[in-house]
This record gives sequence, C-alpha cells and structure tokens, in this order.
Amino acid sequence: MDNPATGLNLIKVLSNAKAYQHEALAISVIETHISWVLLTGAYAYKIKKPVSFGFLDFSTLEQRRFFCYEELRLNKRLAADLYLAVVPITGTVDDAKMEGTGDILDYAVKMRQFPAGLTLSERAASKQLSPSEIDQLSEIMAKFHQNIAIANLAMPYGCSDDINYWFNENFAPIKALLTGHKQQLKTIERWGNQEWHHKAEIMTRRKQQGYVRECHGDLHLSNMTLINGQVTLFDCLEFNALLRWIDVINEVAFVLIDLLQMREESLAFRLLNRYLQLTGDYQGVSLLRYYLVYRALVSAKVALLRQAQQTTKRNQTMAGLKYQTFMDLAERYTQPACVKLIISHGYSGSGKSTLMAELAENIAAIHLRSDIERKRLLAYSAEQASGSALNKGLYTADAKQKTYDHLAECAQGILKAGFSVIVDATFLEHKHRQCFKKLAAECHCDFIIIDVQACYETLCQRIALRQADASEATIEVLNYQRQCAQALTTDEQFDVISVNSEADKVLETLLANISLKNEHEIM
Repeated sequence: MDNPATGLNLIKVLSNAKAYQHEALAISVIETHISWVLLTGAYAYKIKKPVSFGFLDFSTLEQRRFFCYEELRLNKRLAADLYLAVVPITGTVDDAKMEGTGDILDYAVKMRQFPAGLTLSERAASKQLSPSEIDQLSEIMAKFHQNIAIANLAMPYGCSDDINYWFNENFAPIKALLTGHKQQLKTIERWGNQEWHHKAEIMTRRKQQGYVRECHGDLHLSNMTLINGQVTLFDCLEFNALLRWIDVINEVAFVLIDLLQMREESLAFRLLNRYLQLTGDYQGVSLLRYYLVYRALVSAKVALLRQAQQTTKRNQTMAGLKYQTFMDLAERYTQPACVKLIISHGYSGSGKSTLMAELAENIAAIHLRSDIERKRLLAYSAEQASGSALNKGLYTADAKQKTYDHLAECAQGILKAGFSVIVDATFLEHKHRQCFKKLAAECHCDFIIIDVQACYETLCQRIALRQADASEATIEVLNYQRQCAQALTTDEQFDVISVNSEADKVLETLLANISLKNEHEIM
C-alpha cells in the first residue's frame, strides 16, 4: 500500500466487520492529512497514510512500520493502558484482515477505544473544563517532564538555530494561503527575529542545563481526554524527532496557547502556576513569550491549511476566525506588557496563599509562594514534612534570608520576561518589603502590597486545620511572628491594599481595589 488510492480501497475493506478477529460494531473512520483511525467499538486502529511531506515521510512500508513502533513506544509513557500493540494488516487489498496471517500489507497501532466527547478541547468549548482537571494536567505534565529522556550536548536537538528555523518555517505557508492584509504577519515575523537574537544564548544554556527533553511534541487539548474521570494524554508526535525533542517550556506554551484561544485565561495561568510550583522552572519563563508566539503561529498555520480544505462557506469562515484568534494571540505576546510586582503581607493562617493563588489566575500573573520555594532550597518537596521547629530548619534567619533572595531573583526574571508576579510571603520585616519595592522601581513596574488580615482566633483555627500543605507554621511560629512583626509604615501605606480574608467576596473586593488603584495612578 504505497499510494493513497490503494490506501483508500484498503480502508473501505477494513470498514467491514469481517476484517476483524473480534466483534466490531458500527465501524467509523476518522481521517487526518497523515492517517486514518478506524473505530470498531472496543478497539481503535491507527493506520499511517503512504505520504511524504517536508516534516515527515511515511512513503514506504518499512517507514510506516518503524513509526508505528515509535508511536507505541512514545505513548506508552503517558497512556500505557490505551496503547496496546503494533499489529499487521494481512491478505490482499480486496480481502484484508486486521491481525491476520499471510503477506503483510501494512501496519496499524492498536488502541483501546475511549469514549467520545470527553477531550479537553470539547470540554473547554462547552465551558465544562474544571480547575480539578487542570490541576491533574499540570501534575501529569510536571511529572512527565521530570522523568523523560534528556538531550545530551551531542544530540542535534534544541539548538538555537533549529528553534529559529522552526519558528520561521511557519511564515511561508501562511503567506501562500493568506489573502488580504499581511501587516500583522510582518510585525510578528520582525519581532520573532529580534527576540531570537536576544534569547539565543538563553536557548543554548537551557539545553546545557538539561531542559531539552523527549517531550510529547503535540500537546494540545484535543490530544487529552478523560477516561474514568482521569486526564489522559495521547497521540505523541512520533514522525519528527526535531519537533519532539524540545525545551519543556515550549511544550507548556502549546497547552497555554490552546487554553487562551478557548478564552480560558484563568485556567491557563492556574496550569502555568501549578506546573512552575511543581518543577521550580522559573528560569523557563524568560522564553515563554517567544514560545507562546511560536505555538500560536503553528496553530494559525494549521487553521489556514484546514480552511483551504473546507468545502462549505461556514467551515471556511470558522477556520478563518480560528486563524485570526491565534494570530491576535501571537501579536499580543509580541507587545510590551504593563506588569506589576505584588507582594502579600500577613501572618501565617491569614489566608494570603489561597487569595494570592486566586488573584494570580484572575490577573494573569505568576505566583511565587515562599513556603514552596523555601522547601525547594532545602531539598524538600512542597508537601514533605521537615519537622522544623521555631528557629530551626525552615525557620532559621539564614533560611528566611535565602528564601527572600531567591524570591527576588525569580521575580526579577519574571518581570523582565514581561509577566506580572505575585510574591506570596509574610513580609513582616520592613527590609524585605523595601527590597521588593526597589526591585519594582528597577523594573519600571507598578508595586502593590496586599495586606491580608484575619482575627487571631481564625489564624489559629486555620493553622490547626491545615493538612498536606507546604506551610509548616505552628501556633508557636504565629505567636513569634506577632511579637516580631514590623508594622507597615506611613510611607508604605500609599502602596497598600488591605483586605479581610474573613469577609464575603474577598477576591471581588480585592480585584475592584486593584482596578481603582490603577485608575488613580493613570490619573
């Protein structure tokens, strides 16, 4: 089967239940530009088309066999129960059998068929995608990225020149298909070349530090589904290693841009913050805007290619709108951003971490949490108990200073990358607050102190009820904080927004006060 016409005839034969060794009911076919997927009820079979493009080559039987086994190997990492085997298609084109005997016509990847209608793209489109599913996804991605193969320096992957090539590879097909005004595309292309020149050294360093890994490669919402309530990632990119061995933050950007085009910005930043807190890869944020633009361009290109294949005006219009959505997102991340540096202020148990996490999602900011970063510096996981007592372990003066220094370093990198940052710590000492105010001035960004308050009884209750949290503060720690805290000064009050975490609608109140503060500063 080395030509598409023969392939179509084979698919027709395999659409008959007699071609299978098991019961096959209501067989249907899903077709893409590079494969056919036969749905038989219990199982799905993916067959590669005998095609050759610039980025893949399935033109011979041996190549299709090789890439079937690659697909099985790669997807076993994330969906071992879903991907079962590579099976032969035997017999003749007019009397083919799946998993039969005799001469081999072709190969298929055999999978368990999962329920339709539960991909994360479908759930996002119907506004059913939940925060708990996003949390599952971030944890899966973080664990996956931390355990997959790392490119060594001799491997031809993740080099800055190749990154630049794949970024610019998007423009020619878009220009060929795009009708009308092309100024937006030129603006993005010009920005991409400038940004690459500025960031090429960081890209090289990222590979040296081990962040180029054998990723999923095609991690968008349509390649994620719910199976028995669990998020499952499937359909890794098997056909081109250069597009799979990439910087992990490049892969994160793919998921983010898909969520953003679905108008799920709060979920996008929930995922980003959860991922960063799990991995500690705040250095990667320096390249995030570049990769967001790159992924938006890839998706825009695909939308135009699909538009050219559509036969109805309605489908052409929908594809065109999708193209424009992605291009507007690409342009958005080429523009200078008005960023903020926000720090919290309050005792342990005040509710500041919960509130700062919610705030970060609502203002598209990156949330740095001192409890997590303090433990990371001392080689503990976020929820691993250290057994630290007052002035011991996590709570020594040295550990505190190292934590604030680390938070400042991370915050500076995030601000320079064009993202707002919320630094979530007690900030009970004046010198630490002043350090971050100075940082905001150096980065030419707005500075806000969120003073989070609650009564002593509530503070104690919350600390007593904590379970599996990064914070290990005890009542003893709280009482020490209250004795040693340095009050906000008169000069600091100009930067302060105070909120009572025991009040109703505290987040709404905080957002309104931030908005009001922005208006006053503009005036």
